[in-house]
Amino acid sequence: MNKYKDDVEAVDALKNIYEKFSEEIKKVIFGQDDIVKEVLISIFSNGHCLLVGVPGLAKTLLVNTLARVLGLEYKRIQFTPDLMPSDITGTEILDENRKFKFIKGPLFANIILADEINRTPPKTQAALLEAMQERNVTAGRVKYELAKPFFVLATQNPIEQEGTYPLPEAQLDRFMFNIWLDYPAFEDELTIVKETTSNKNVELNTILKAEDIIYFQELIRRIPINENVLKFAVNLSAITRPKTEKAHEWANSYLEWGAGPRASQYLVVGAKAHAAVTGKYSPDIEDVKAIAHAVLRHRIVRNYKAEAEGISVDDIINKFLSVNV
Repeated sequence: MNKYKDDVEAVDALKNIYEKFSEEIKKVIFGQDDIVKEVLISIFSNGHCLLVGVPGLAKTLLVNTLARVLGLEYKRIQFTPDLMPSDITGTEILDENRKFKFIKGPLFANIILADEINRTPPKTQAALLEAMQERNVTAGRVKYELAKPFFVLATQNPIEQEGTYPLPEAQLDRFMFNIWLDYPAFEDELTIVKETTSNKNVELNTILKAEDIIYFQELIRRIPINENVLKFAVNLSAITRPKTEKAHEWANSYLEWGAGPRASQYLVVGAKAHAAVTGKYSPDIEDVKAIAHAVLRHRIVRNYKAEAEGISVDDIINKFLSVNV
């Protein structure tokens, strides 16, 4: 049921909820304000999120804390080299009446933590594809609907780490955001060490319920967007595609391939959510730029020349943002 008189009031409420949510998360997660903001934007946009960073940066703790504050059912799947697809989705068994019965796997929850997703082979990683795109699981000839809302928040160690497998491109594209976590600043690390080496107990309050999240996801879709902002987002994706009509010179020089139409969709939806949590009723170009790195960095692939010259994915995105008008 809509408890707000109009969408303007609802956007104001979402901004206040976001601020309360951020304060609650800060009780446990220190110095990661931008990371928390991007994860929440992906949730309000009904998108999945990939968290990339070396071990020990509180990726798993962040997802666990989010689930507690959101008041949602949470399941953690530890991805290992011997994990099978049925270990994730579930399996059919023969019951005592000699009839097949489907036993649901851990995928049947609101928030799924796919922990160290790149430590399992692509065959098992691909078990998430249907769930992430269609929000259901097929077993035999029967489709089983997943809970609403449904998010996959996956953690990943850098590909250079030993014992990891690259994620299939089709699966990468289903993640709305690719968020890079770096080492904390010195002062933040002091706080982390102080708070985590004492016997202090932290009480977390639930800020939202499942039905509230679904309402705000629908609200984000209703937020209007100006034509110039829409064109900016679509053009930003188009100029990343090498050897195409709108390709930027850096795309032709440094990329194997660029971002597809799903990137344009996520740039628009993400910009709407970014605008809403910052108190704006319609996104502008700065909102698109604010989430562009997280949307694009796993959708463009560098060529050998870019790697040889030490040009990073973020360097290339910065170039596109500086010239795209």
